[in-house]
Amino acid sequence: MLDYAALDATPPATQPFLHVVVPDFLPPEALARVYEGLPQLDRGGSFPPQALKLGPEARNMMRELEGPQLRHAIAAKFGLALDDAPSMLTVRLATRAKDGQIHTDSLAKRVTALLYLNPPNSAFDQQDGCLRLLRSATDLEDYAVEVPPTSGTLLVFPNGPASWHGHRTYVGKRHSVQLNYMTNDAKARAELRRHKLSAFVKRFL
Repeated sequence: MLDYAALDATPPATQPFLHVVVPDFLPPEALARVYEGLPQLDRGGSFPPQALKLGPEARNMMRELEGPQLRHAIAAKFGLALDDAPSMLTVRLATRAKDGQIHTDSLAKRVTALLYLNPPNSAFDQQDGCLRLLRSATDLEDYAVEVPPTSGTLLVFPNGPASWHGHRTYVGKRHSVQLNYMTNDAKARAELRRHKLSAFVKRFL
């Protein structure tokens, strides 16, 4: 379902930090089928896929995202050893006014991969809700790269203390899937336990 050849052919960029952006990583026809199977909710926050009622194509995509082919492709792209890294998958369905503030991801997450599942709209065309890779922790306008959250685009970056990112305020449906390859320390194990508990508590939304 996913375009691994496009990922393999895309060289990593280094500014403002190491990353790769792959448009149409989920090709248009597959994206349309996946989108039909996503819950059309305006509820913010992150959900484990097991907590959601997903259509068959959306379920297949989630399984593929956690499969070995993508893991190996990302490991090769960034020169990382990820064979033993636990993975964590979450889904966002909507963005709230408080979302998008400048941040780095938890250092328990070795790698962050974001797959955007939205059709284009006028707000994204005006840069609202578009993820910015930032040069600092203080200025949302000081960005090197801006990634519209649309059209099956994949963004992947190894996490670090200076991997600052955020987006301008956007309120409404904004579908994305986040895949993380985790460390093996106690902090990562605690996050994975919370993830499993969240799946149990929120299931079947």
